[in-house]
Amino acid sequence: MKWLLIFWGGPVMLLTGWYGLSYYDMSFGVFMLTREAHELVFRVYGSILGIPPETIPPLVARAMIVDSLIVFGLVALRKRRQIAAWYRRRYGASRSPEAPLASDANLSSAP
Repeated sequence: MKWLLIFWGGPVMLLTGWYGLSYYDMSFGVFMLTREAHELVFRVYGSILGIPPETIPPLVARAMIVDSLIVFGLVALRKRRQIAAWYRRRYGASRSPEAPLASDANLSSAP
């Protein structure tokens, strides 16, 4: 499971970092981080796919969101017993219907 998260998170962080730095032209002297390279990459992908280059970033973002939901769903499926135990500890047996709440004791002395 650790390797799944590493192989998913690594490319997501790399792509997001590159997109953010190149979109705002924070190149630090590296051509691949310039706005010119940013537009060139999307023009090339746009011509390969046959779609306008400005439609590619929302498509990539949507794909990353769907992939992230799938990965977190797999992690939740693998850890469902631990998640259920945590939920029961947190919200389950701590309150019984006969036990008064702590705030009920303070209401009797109100004028």
